[in-house]
Amino acid sequence: MPPYIPVTPTLNLDEAELEMTFIRSSGPGGQNVNKVSSAVQLRFDARRSPSLPNAVAVRLIKLAGKRATNDGEIVITANQHRTQEMNRKDAVDRILELIRQATVVQKKRVKTKPTRSARAKRMDSKSQRSSTKGQRRVTSKDWD
Repeated sequence: MPPYIPVTPTLNLDEAELEMTFIRSSGPGGQNVNKVSSAVQLRFDARRSPSLPNAVAVRLIKLAGKRATNDGEIVITANQHRTQEMNRKDAVDRILELIRQATVVQKKRVKTKPTRSARAKRMDSKSQRSSTKGQRRVTSKDWD
């Protein structure tokens, strides 16, 4: 039985679906930065994942934005920490959080019309404001 990562109480992710490559991290670090591949690049094929329902996969790709490729693969690069293990954990946590966000279905917005009294209040405030501004206006007979 392959190891599964719990995402939500009803959704588990097969660890084999996460493809990780270790790359050299950018930034300061002295001579060590050129020798040690501590950054992690995690790839997850959301479109072809058997663990995710289709609706969740579609929302996940949309949520990922520029981190998603045209093929529906999500690429996350983690290089904040100095150790490979910490960066690996950070990348996995980030993809799991993204999947959790994708499992939440947004409520559809129901269009509503303003009530008659709300429209009346709006028009009253507009006419009041117009009257106030009109009283500030200087007319030609005021100059005479």
